[in-house]
Amino acid sequence: MCALFDPPEPRRVSPGEYPVWDQALALLNRDLAVTLPQLEPLQLLALPSYEADEPENVYVAMANGEWHGNHLDPTSQDSVASALASVADAAQETVVELLWQAWPLCPEHGLGMHPREDTEERLSWWCAGERLRRGPAHIHAAVGALDASGASIRTRP
Repeated sequence: MCALFDPPEPRRVSPGEYPVWDQALALLNRDLAVTLPQLEPLQLLALPSYEADEPENVYVAMANGEWHGNHLDPTSQDSVASALASVADAAQETVVELLWQAWPLCPEHGLGMHPREDTEERLSWWCAGERLRRGPAHIHAAVGALDASGASIRTRP
């Protein structure tokens, strides 16, 4: 077979290559360790572009190198908040699609939570489950701050 048509080989990203994404992934891996302790930490995986003048694409992958979904947006490295949002979305998509289960789950409702940014650019895990006398949805915890206790952060009305 001609090497010209061989797909590019992914490579594990070395620590420090993408420091802002490394920082964001460390927070996500804290949540993963608490909620799915049987899994090894997620990693960044780079796949060279098919085009010689294009940058490589970076994905959030399982420890075995499998990933699912889109690559991280290179512009998300411009701020920690943007990097965390991008890495959280990619991590969630990889875990959900490869394990075929919602992640992370709200301990109160058993529903999958989603990353949501507030007006001060803080990213939290948000649950759509109804709460008695407190409105239709709630913030469970900041991304990177999940714990096994199931404690929930109250949101202001």
